[in-house]
Amino acid sequence: MLDLKFLRENVDLVKAKLQQRTQSPAMEQFLEQFIRYDQERRLTLQEVDQLKNQRNLVSEKIGEMRKKGLEVQAQNDILAMREVSAKIKEYDEKSKEIQSKLESILPFIPNIPHESVPVGKDEKENTVVRSWGEVRDFSFAPKPHWEIGEQLDILDFPRSAKIAGSRFCLSKGKGALLERALINFMLDLHVTRHGYTEVLPPFMVNYDSMFATGQLPKFEEELFKIPQDGFYLIPTAEVPLTNIHRDEILEENVLPIKYVAYTPCFRREAGSYGKDTRGLIRQHQFNKVELVWFSHPANSYENLEILLRNAEEVLKILNLPYRVITLCTGDLGFSSAKTYDIEVWLPSQQTYREISSCSNFEDFQARRAKIRYRDQEKGKTQLIHTLNGSGLAIGRTVVAILENYQQEDGSVEVPLSLQPYLGGIEKITKEK
Repeated sequence: MLDLKFLRENVDLVKAKLQQRTQSPAMEQFLEQFIRYDQERRLTLQEVDQLKNQRNLVSEKIGEMRKKGLEVQAQNDILAMREVSAKIKEYDEKSKEIQSKLESILPFIPNIPHESVPVGKDEKENTVVRSWGEVRDFSFAPKPHWEIGEQLDILDFPRSAKIAGSRFCLSKGKGALLERALINFMLDLHVTRHGYTEVLPPFMVNYDSMFATGQLPKFEEELFKIPQDGFYLIPTAEVPLTNIHRDEILEENVLPIKYVAYTPCFRREAGSYGKDTRGLIRQHQFNKVELVWFSHPANSYENLEILLRNAEEVLKILNLPYRVITLCTGDLGFSSAKTYDIEVWLPSQQTYREISSCSNFEDFQARRAKIRYRDQEKGKTQLIHTLNGSGLAIGRTVVAILENYQQEDGSVEVPLSLQPYLGGIEKITKEK
């Protein structure tokens, strides 16, 4: 959430910055409402100030008249000031009402893009930062992951549809083992090599937690809700991890704080029907390992680069070709000030697909969540910066392994670094 005072004092700057984002009539409407209410508030405060000045001057006059024993002559002024006081009270109530309206609009206004974010209309104008790895030259036509998984009998989409519906997957045998192996591999890497603290958080959260990270109130239709209990199923571990320190003041010398967590993630994928209807790319439920940082504002962008490299290392160790792109202003998420996407190469589609997003939210989430640190030099509290990134999405990593390591006979080689997590299995073949 943007700072109310900053928005009020820099409304033209904010308007110009937000116009660089995806053009949304609703967003423009919220900003126009804010401008209108704020102008009304300024006029109301001016009226109150004038009436208070008038009351002060007349009150001095009344006091002088009383000293001179002119109580009767002061009665008209006294009555007039009662009317002025009533008017001041009326304007004060109006000002509070307008302030409440301003605060209700703020949660719907997105974050301001960082100055380093390229200006662009949509994903077509994202910027490639770097690429890594060699794209494999197949001697046969590579199959899509769902065909590979079904032929090996490790992915079962028909039965998952019977159990739950579309956009779910039943992993079994070595398919389930592969998912579990990837989860353990990523957690071990981030804890032992990158210095994260592992957390196993609740998979359901309350309204305040969803509000703090920016999912509510704007994106409620994309969430799975349990209305009778007031819970939401988490769309990502970012939500519970960020809320660990909600309403807390952290000591400056403990920053940065770095958490990693495995969780299942639940998304309605509202508005995305017809996209990636087959396979594991876009599911209602999927597994993910998430990285979350609580950073000092002075070095949050340096820490974003570290977080990004931590996520990239997963793909390097698995020897999966990928590229890093910077999202342009028009493709930036609601809460983010800057985002890098990591996209892994999928042979069946002959393209790169997102497998991780690494973002700096600056103090946008921290303001909503009231997460601060105590500035030791200035002796006062400041808002921290929050960062997060997938490290990585498990299902999409399975997709990348099945497709990049597939063999002509239908088997799939297991990346060397992952073999110890699968009990030494070197190749996934169909069990007889």
